[in-house]
Amino acid sequence: MESIDTELATRIRNDIVLGKYEEGDRLSETLLCETHDVSRTPVRLALRILESEGVILRGEGRGYKVKIPTVADILQAVEVRGHLESLAARLMAQEPDRKKHLSKMASAIETIESLLEPGLVNEPLIHKIKAQNKIFHSTILDHCGNDYVSLTCKQIRHLPMLAVGSMVFDRRMLESGERVKNGLFRLQIGNAQHQVIYDAIKTGDAIRAESMMREHANIMIEYIQTFEKRDACLTVHDLVAYSGTDNTD
Repeated sequence: MESIDTELATRIRNDIVLGKYEEGDRLSETLLCETHDVSRTPVRLALRILESEGVILRGEGRGYKVKIPTVADILQAVEVRGHLESLAARLMAQEPDRKKHLSKMASAIETIESLLEPGLVNEPLIHKIKAQNKIFHSTILDHCGNDYVSLTCKQIRHLPMLAVGSMVFDRRMLESGERVKNGLFRLQIGNAQHQVIYDAIKTGDAIRAESMMREHANIMIEYIQTFEKRDACLTVHDLVAYSGTDNTD
């Protein structure tokens, strides 16, 4: 279970991302205590967590000011995570004991494939795919042989769409047959890339594993850029609403 301060930090962070605060708004300890019905100690600890993440800045005196993440921030963080996951895939392909963990990756790939076979896409199915996607990616990060790769990924997982295994999909693809078809194709491509990454790690082809993971990670960047072209004034709040993603997994 999360500690009170960690859970409180999550709630305040979500309020910031979802637009309940404006850029530069002052966060009052007293008001946060009243709003969340907690004492000052967990509020102060939560604010320190958020300050370390960069979503709030220390203002004058003892107060804090809101710093809302931008789409540019998300794109930069996704790029960093892509490089880290690519490194993890290369390192895992070089790990002598990698075969101990391949079954979890294979199972995730097979489960996603079976979920996509009926050709139907809805939000419950997307959540099931996200769960398997998380298993696939976290297995690589956790067993690449370098703990600092996973640790560094955790430092940015608080940002929307940056948790391990996060997926971005256009909610509008659920509105028509043609969009469902396009959405299914994207999901199938993503899982086909999983298979290539898996095969490369299994056979010890480190270069192939790294390059395909980098290509796989670029899908999210391309999707976000597609949203940007659609909406010139795109915010992180808009991006979360478009995609239906969350950061609670």
